[in-house]
Amino acid sequence: MKKVCILGSTGSIGTQTLDIIENSNTYTVTALAAARNIDLLENQIRAFHPKMAAVYDEKLAKELAVRVRDTETKIFGGLSGVREVARENGADITVTAMVGSIGILPTLDAIEAGSDIALANKETMVCAGDIVRAAAKERGIKIVPVDSEHSAIFQCIGGKYEDVKRIFLTASGGPFAGKKREDLATVTAADALRHPNWSMGAKITIDSASMMNKGLEVIEAVQLFGVKPSAI
Repeated sequence: MKKVCILGSTGSIGTQTLDIIENSNTYTVTALAAARNIDLLENQIRAFHPKMAAVYDEKLAKELAVRVRDTETKIFGGLSGVREVARENGADITVTAMVGSIGILPTLDAIEAGSDIALANKETMVCAGDIVRAAAKERGIKIVPVDSEHSAIFQCIGGKYEDVKRIFLTASGGPFAGKKREDLATVTAADALRHPNWSMGAKITIDSASMMNKGLEVIEAVQLFGVKPSAI
């Protein structure tokens, strides 16, 4: 059985990962971490029985510890708690799906602990790609993108990075797809938040509407696949 740690277990990627594990005889959950959603995290702890769990919000971590005191799961709080979980759970694979730059240090901790990385946190590669790749190379750790376009590109490449000449990053369109430049002169934040396809939270929705998110994905692709920006 492969042991899995999920950093960001209450988000979209985390819950989908747990759905796969629940219907598989191949994986077991050794640790979970979330930012604030302790209601869902409590349910996950009771369903999957991890030995460790962490909550980024320290106050909520204390509340969760009281709620699950009848279980054998040890609860940690704050960034230091998330890092402790990433380091000490003994996972074979760590799914890094926490939103934002808070995912960088726990990812490095998991690499140092010898865990392969299933990456769904773009900030890790955008902000610290050189550092993360160097750490993974030194430890012989695999970094596999598991979210969105980069996962699809990874599957298409099949590990033959040296054969890649060009990469096309697709976009879902967003609320301004098909608009002309003059149409964009009068749009508001409320307009930008009306994404026709996805519910992603305000920041990511604005980044999608402005195409800023695609710029970050270009940086991520450079780091993941070793191509020049001009090839994307």
